Amino acid sequence: MPSVPPSVAAQNLSSNFFSSGLRQKVDHLMDILYSGGVNNPMDSIEQISYLFFLRLLSEKDEIHASLDKKYERIFSGKWARFAWGNFVTLNGDELFNAVRDAIESLHDLPGLTETGKLLFSRATLKIYERPTLRAVVQEINALQLSVQEGHDVKGDMYEYLLSKLAASGTNGQFRTPRHVIDLIVALVNPQPGNRICDPACGTAGFLISSFTYILRHHTKPADLTRGILDGSLLKPAQWKFIEEQAFTGFDNDANMVKIAILNLYLHQLEKARIQLLNPLTTGFGGVYPGQQFDVILANPPFAGKVQDESILSDLNYKLNTHATELLFLKWFIDHLAPNGRAGVIVPNGVLFGSNKAATALRELLLTECDLQALISFPSGVFKPYSGVGTAALIFQKGKPTENVWFYDLTADGYSLDDKRTPVQANDIPDILAKWPEKEEGPNSYRVPIEKIKEKDWSLAAGRYKQVQTEAVNHDAPADILRDVLKLENDIIQHGSALLAQVTKM
Repeated sequence: MPSVPPSVAAQNLSSNFFSSGLRQKVDHLMDILYSGGVNNPMDSIEQISYLFFLRLLSEKDEIHASLDKKYERIFSGKWARFAWGNFVTLNGDELFNAVRDAIESLHDLPGLTETGKLLFSRATLKIYERPTLRAVVQEINALQLSVQEGHDVKGDMYEYLLSKLAASGTNGQFRTPRHVIDLIVALVNPQPGNRICDPACGTAGFLISSFTYILRHHTKPADLTRGILDGSLLKPAQWKFIEEQAFTGFDNDANMVKIAILNLYLHQLEKARIQLLNPLTTGFGGVYPGQQFDVILANPPFAGKVQDESILSDLNYKLNTHATELLFLKWFIDHLAPNGRAGVIVPNGVLFGSNKAATALRELLLTECDLQALISFPSGVFKPYSGVGTAALIFQKGKPTENVWFYDLTADGYSLDDKRTPVQANDIPDILAKWPEKEEGPNSYRVPIEKIKEKDWSLAAGRYKQVQTEAVNHDAPADILRDVLKLENDIIQHGSALLAQVTKM
């Protein structure tokens, strides 16, 4: 493993993005759209995504054509007019009509990947003000996206753009904090050759964090210290698997699927499998459960009910619930391959709910899987858009649980109010340090499965945490009373003397 701490490597990599000036340009781009009538951050990001993808696809087409004379251009024949370079010189209605036709037609573009076709499915242009559209096209065209110090900043730029969703509170439920994602990925430890799935992928944060984690652990330490994250120690066959087969994501929100596609595309994962699909109601791959995965990482929806008739019958077998948080946990268990590992976030109600389905599900989890860790998060982790109490479950399928390592995370490096500003208090480094040996400490403790079974399979951390008491030696009652009377006498004497002085004045 590289000796450079992940936090240091991450700081070096992100500094490339901030020093590039792209942050200010992204802010300016969002301001242009807001002033031009595109007020919803989700719409702004969607429109930027379409235009950004068009530029990148055109540039890739040009590069391939320059390297291989036999290469058949994607933008040729009737499609040539949709190449990015054609838009840069246009303005007014001519520009609007050209961009609109491109965005609405690109799903039929020959040579486009399946994920690319999905990105432009039912796509429409929402930038109606012509001067605004021209300004946005010019800004995107002027972005300097070349590799800087060995690091591709395009993915960082898009990640920063997506942070606008969380900052605005718009669709914030899809934005799991990056440091929380990275913590869970580090605990699960995905490896090259693993099939990794997030069945509620949102913007693909868990998938990209897993990819980055694999790259970091297969990059030369000397390169990491210079801010380079290239996975140079990976073998060609491993690279091919990562690019084409390693990553799968599902989401039932069309906007999230499109954003996830471009996010993965910008992180070198243009062939990742992303589908518009509700895994609780739609099966895949033959007889249930169908395809299984080596790693599952997810922060599924906490609230909501699925209509009984829509739920996959095999998924709901013996549970008879329509609570999404319970159904997703069952899906995780069912879709893990033997010895597969999961890191998932659940609401606290899953840990101690007393209804039949919740109790049965915890028993299933603890008897069919090894629940290695339960990390309790403070309720402010998902603010400003949710104050619900949550926990991360880290488990491996294939053998029953013997002990559960509980960790009460009380601080994550950010304030727990709506502003979520950086603070010094942070338990995450302590979790990572204690994790290999599951060490016990002020915030951590191990609980044998026998105790959990005795308490009806409850995983409520407070039921097992040892209360530390210290014996205090008090003075004898008679001595205490003598001290009180002495104090009383002193007060009377000093009070009488003071009264005598006041009377003489």
